[in-house]
Amino acid sequence: MLQETTRIEAHAPEPGPAIAAVPGSRSPVLLEVAILILRAAEMISVVATAWIAAALVLDFIPDRMAQAYGNAALIAGLFYAALAEVTGCYDIDTRFSVRTGWARVMTAWLSTGMFLMTLGFLLKVSEDFSRGWAIAWFAAGGIALLVLRAGGTAWMRRLKQRGVFNHRVAIFGAGSQGDRLAKYILGNEKLTIDLVGFFDDRLPERLPEREVQLPLYGNLDDLITHIRTGAIDQVIVALPWSAEKRLQEVVAELAITPVRIRLAPDLATFAFAQRPVVLLGDLPVMTLFERPISGFDQITKKIEDMVIGAIALILLAPLFLIAAIAIKLDSSGPVFFRQDREGFNNQRFRIWKFRSMRTDQCEADGITQARKDDDRITRVGRFLRRTSIDELPQLFNVLSGEMSLVGPRPHAASTKAGDRVFSEVVDHYAARHKVKPGMTGWAQVHGWRGETDTEEKLLKRLEHDLYYIENWSVLLDLYIIGRTAITLAFQKTAY
Repeated sequence: MLQETTRIEAHAPEPGPAIAAVPGSRSPVLLEVAILILRAAEMISVVATAWIAAALVLDFIPDRMAQAYGNAALIAGLFYAALAEVTGCYDIDTRFSVRTGWARVMTAWLSTGMFLMTLGFLLKVSEDFSRGWAIAWFAAGGIALLVLRAGGTAWMRRLKQRGVFNHRVAIFGAGSQGDRLAKYILGNEKLTIDLVGFFDDRLPERLPEREVQLPLYGNLDDLITHIRTGAIDQVIVALPWSAEKRLQEVVAELAITPVRIRLAPDLATFAFAQRPVVLLGDLPVMTLFERPISGFDQITKKIEDMVIGAIALILLAPLFLIAAIAIKLDSSGPVFFRQDREGFNNQRFRIWKFRSMRTDQCEADGITQARKDDDRITRVGRFLRRTSIDELPQLFNVLSGEMSLVGPRPHAASTKAGDRVFSEVVDHYAARHKVKPGMTGWAQVHGWRGETDTEEKLLKRLEHDLYYIENWSVLLDLYIIGRTAITLAFQKTAY
């Protein structure tokens, strides 16, 4: 077979040889059967663990309550099955990933528990059930679901490695676009695809060199012949989108065959292969970048800022008064210092700080970052900066909506790393401004705070800021706030 493949690569594809059979049993529909089995097993486990927990925890179940316990188990099983569908527990990206599967299974199970508690409260029947049984059931059900998902995923992975689920896919178009597509498919372990080879109407000498060494079997007529013999399950057309007429002709020819026909992305699209495709009406469009922390997340973060910010301001009011008195006694000038900073969407705003420098040394523009033993800093100011108390008035910025409690720290537009302003050091520096700036951030709790006197320090800050933007969650914010409190006690880079 290797000799036959070599001959095909070297000469015109006429007539094309037969496609080699895939060894072993193979049926793509078995993947859906496996998922159906997993669905049923998880729903049954929810009901079964309810009875197991009752047998272990309860000494006696009155006859009038036996049916109630059974109904609760059945309702939980049905509700979990529905929630598992909604949360994507059986989506393509979970089928061969234990971590992703576990996360979604636990989301569905926790939601099921919350639903049952709410239902019991509304129907005023929660007192009729044993709390020990409920806790045991919740724990046993969660463990059973995790074990089932891990075992089911391992089972499906083994079947996938044997090629049981795989579709036999041919690529029509052996140019650069088809080569790039084949390379992507072969490098993606999640796909259930056996690539059988290329088909193209052009002669081999007119085709560019390919990185992927798959056989070239023939032209469009040969492709249809192989489809008729049942050797191909799916065809991906990899022709340039600019060749609209030829694309329509090829698709029209293939449309009369009983296989799935797909259109490969144009060459430029491969640069954004990980981006999601959504429907704009009936037109598929690719989402290149989403606005981070948008929709309901934006509302959640706003509530977080308002609630925690207001509580913090009330609790810290005595400290504000003490700091204000100390500043006035130490040096002449205002208590607060205002300075322009760049915030969300590169919009300028005026940041609030306790004044820590001499009045005649405060810079409103052309900012020079504070450094160790800076003679511009007052005695009280040195303490305020070392303890970060000088940053606390930024709570006013948080409550006014200009800043957030957690986010990338705001810098003045003229601040420099070495002898270059920040925006000149990194082309995508402005990506930090896709969210509101924060009083503290992921970079700060990892030690990247204080003077940014080198480009390396700036790059590290940016790296951490972008990580935060991509991975935001309420729990991450609370973690950063808590870790900030600990970090402030041991910090050495604030001066």
